[in-house]
Amino acid sequence: MTIGFAPPSTTSLITATGGASRHGRLLEPAEWSAAGVPLLSNPREVVSGLHSRHHPVPSTAVIAVLDPEERLVASASFVQRSASADGWEYRNALLSRLRRVLPHDLRRRTPVRTAVLLYCREGDERWTEEDGAWMWGLRDACTLHGLRCGAYITLTHGGWHVLGEGRGGRRPSSDSRPEFLGATSAEPARAPLRTGGGSAEALRHTAAR
Repeated sequence: MTIGFAPPSTTSLITATGGASRHGRLLEPAEWSAAGVPLLSNPREVVSGLHSRHHPVPSTAVIAVLDPEERLVASASFVQRSASADGWEYRNALLSRLRRVLPHDLRRRTPVRTAVLLYCREGDERWTEEDGAWMWGLRDACTLHGLRCGAYITLTHGGWHVLGEGRGGRRPSSDSRPEFLGATSAEPARAPLRTGGGSAEALRHTAAR
């Protein structure tokens, strides 16, 4: 099955002081950039829509699945607190939510839908090992659910940032008040259908907080 990104390799297992990293399975920024993750045509709309719908606070992960036109198909948010950030643990959490809100696409020869992950955390936009673990988890969960691995986006006090792309903005941020869906942009009337919010009929939403 063609996924569009490199398979896991031993280089994904980062070591510290000669031993296994306490953060376990993770991807470094260079590995993520080389993975061929598809670019979002309008990341701000996706971020604003997900922020309005899920109201994330630090430690909240929002997994969203988009169709080829970047319309939201399904999304779920949950708080993930762990003593050690491990991609394996994050993969299992993401896969569990995907299975609740969306049938898998494993029968397709090539994935059609794309999963993106928005993670709200403390700190700034710079990559952390926790981000690397979420990247590993997102990639593996997509493989096991028959999806394309899409963007990994952090939401912090300073705003949002698409890791590996250099795109970001100051609003929304982890401190922003959620705005009403469809009220965040001066785009034409069709814009709300292309946001991370999607249409109510198209959305199956699970929020476990």
